[in-house]
Amino acid sequence: MITWMQRHKKWLIITIWISTIAFVGAGFVGWGQYSYGDKAGAVAKVGNIEITQGSLQKGYSRLYAKYNEMFQGDFDEEKAKQFGLQKQALEELVQQALLLNLAASYDLELSDEELIASLTKQEYFFKDGVFDKESYKIVLSQNNLSTKEYETDLRKDLLIQKLLKLLPVQTSENEINILNTLMNITDKINYKVLSLDDIRIDTSDALLKPFWETSKKNFMSAVSYDVKYITQEKVKQSYDDKKIANYYNDNKTHFKDDEGKILSLDSAKDLVITELNAKATKDKALRTYISYKKGKLASDVVFKSATLSTVENRFDAKTLDKISKLSLTSPYMKPVLVNGVYHTFELIKVNPSMPKSYENAKSDLVTVYTTQTKKTKLQELANNSIATFKGTNTPFITSRDINQIKGLTQTEATEFLQKLFVSDKKRSYIVLNSQKIVLYYILEQRLLDKSNDDLASSVKKLKSGMFSKALIKTLENKYQTEIFLQGL
Repeated sequence: MITWMQRHKKWLIITIWISTIAFVGAGFVGWGQYSYGDKAGAVAKVGNIEITQGSLQKGYSRLYAKYNEMFQGDFDEEKAKQFGLQKQALEELVQQALLLNLAASYDLELSDEELIASLTKQEYFFKDGVFDKESYKIVLSQNNLSTKEYETDLRKDLLIQKLLKLLPVQTSENEINILNTLMNITDKINYKVLSLDDIRIDTSDALLKPFWETSKKNFMSAVSYDVKYITQEKVKQSYDDKKIANYYNDNKTHFKDDEGKILSLDSAKDLVITELNAKATKDKALRTYISYKKGKLASDVVFKSATLSTVENRFDAKTLDKISKLSLTSPYMKPVLVNGVYHTFELIKVNPSMPKSYENAKSDLVTVYTTQTKKTKLQELANNSIATFKGTNTPFITSRDINQIKGLTQTEATEFLQKLFVSDKKRSYIVLNSQKIVLYYILEQRLLDKSNDDLASSVKKLKSGMFSKALIKTLENKYQTEIFLQGL
């Protein structure tokens, strides 16, 4: 079977490559869900289609909610920035616009009858088993959507689906046979798992110092900022009934009970006073900020000082990010709310990043040195062990038998078997993404006499993913994309 695999290696690699592409670019599910509306100006233009700030905000909110669910509520704007959520949202809208441009070039349209037919089949608008117009309005209202917005979005989604039906992906019997063969190759192997935990490293100063000397630039102190700041104590005032009533009438939607119903004035009175005090506090903080900039602060104002960096930050990441954008020619920052208190900052000095001393760098140095040295020595151990290692024997296994591989997680076992069944080497090793190395020796191979009835749909799914990626690439070359937002 080694000979068979070598002879057919080209087809095997192509099949695995298609699988990889499918995971990267699979399908167009979920596209077409954003309204281009007229809530704001364009943030991008793709061909003849403009992408508005409103549509970008909706896309961003959808992604934020998705990530927040994945992180079980432990997701914030700082993480959103790290994950590039705004860029992700814009990329999805650009891809949608590319497809809509293509649909327009084919003069494709979606009739009102097609829209209604799809809309009335959506079960979340059903009541007593049928579409209910009142339920439709209520559900949209609960999600801050108008019927016009939703129907516009749905029309785009259906139009894209209609477009893609004009570009069907077909499968051939030969492709199915190739995948069937790949799925039915079985190996009986002897294997051994090597991990970084098997390697012991000497981290004495005699070895660490030379490493530090050659890599000082990798061990720098964080940029820090010397600031002065003043805080605004919370304002607590008394308000007459007229002012409370006027504020309540202008802002009723702020005051709701647990069921989302607007509270009466009497029930909301304490909440109204709290909001009025919060507004008064912010106004006073802004007036103090203006006086600060003009050098007209009262003599009894108390200043505090701090040195802030990503390593030592008594505030939060968002505040530090704003401070980092200040300059000595424009050193004042508008009041920001930190832990319920308004702070107004003045930048005094920027302390640039500097190489750490050996002692200050040592804790990080040990980690980097240990990791790099372990990887090198693990590779050496693998190379020296290939010919002579003795490990664990398996029964005949396929690329799906991950439970037969002990000493690896399911993810690691999946990766190992996928790489094993496209290798043309009888005795070798495979490096996993987790840094573990698996030595293996193929004892025997055979081909199962078994067919999979579901392979046609699998091949079609793989090819659809590949086609989707190629189509988007082609459309990017066909339609000009202009991004008007800085930093994206």
